Amino acid sequence: MKSRRAFKESLLYILLFIISVVFLAPIVIILINSFKSNFHISQSPFSLPNVETFAGIQNFIKGFTQADFSRAFANSAFITVFSVAGIVLLTSMTAWYLVRIKNRFTKLIYYLFVFSMIVPFQMVMYTMTYYAFELNLNNRLGIIFIYLGFGAGLSVFMFSGFIKSIPTEIEEAAVIDGCSPLKTFFLIIFPILKPTAITVAILNAMWVWNDYLLPYLVLGSGSNRTLPVAIQMALTGGYGNKDMGALMAMLVLTILPIIVFYLFCQKYIIRGVLAGAVKG
Repeated sequence: MKSRRAFKESLLYILLFIISVVFLAPIVIILINSFKSNFHISQSPFSLPNVETFAGIQNFIKGFTQADFSRAFANSAFITVFSVAGIVLLTSMTAWYLVRIKNRFTKLIYYLFVFSMIVPFQMVMYTMTYYAFELNLNNRLGIIFIYLGFGAGLSVFMFSGFIKSIPTEIEEAAVIDGCSPLKTFFLIIFPILKPTAITVAILNAMWVWNDYLLPYLVLGSGSNRTLPVAIQMALTGGYGNKDMGALMAMLVLTILPIIVFYLFCQKYIIRGVLAGAVKG
């Protein structure tokens, strides 16, 4: 019995190791190629840099200049920070209202949020782009409202599951002590929502930071472009030729902040997902 259990655990570890290698391999390949010249990248993309192939930091300098990295980084940071802040704050308040005020209207609104999770972006992107330009949302501030709309479904769903586990007696006690609904939410409910709020922030930050299609459709390739768009547009030459060395270097600089952010907060993801799914 113990030997069979040990065998199953060994198979599980081997499977998890293979999956880890599959997911990490592209990142490792990008990292090692960011220090090689274009010729050697095309000749031997999977080999480590050596004395002959090592290009130093020239790819980083070249990519930083050509892609206008500092401006694109500032645009991505601005959009990501304020989009995530808006999603966390507004969807948590929405979820609290939908859970506590039980009627047909709130139930309908909740199911509309859930339904929005299964609608592919490709189905609405052309209509969304048209109205974004008509409503003058094709700027750094306007795209935040668009991200708020697309990120509301999953966020409301996760917050609602956790709020259902919070006893209403806590809120009733706060009301008796003289708290208004806003004070009750910010002083009592929102601190309790911390694990789920951090999870929602992490998931949406990774999505907004790495998103390419929505910023490209709404913001284009002008001065408001984000990092993914800037890298794609600036490092693509004529007839589809690409400076692969500079491209790899900029990809490293782009994914580094979100990887650090994820590693710093990853422990909250499982805690928040389980709290919202199991308790709900």
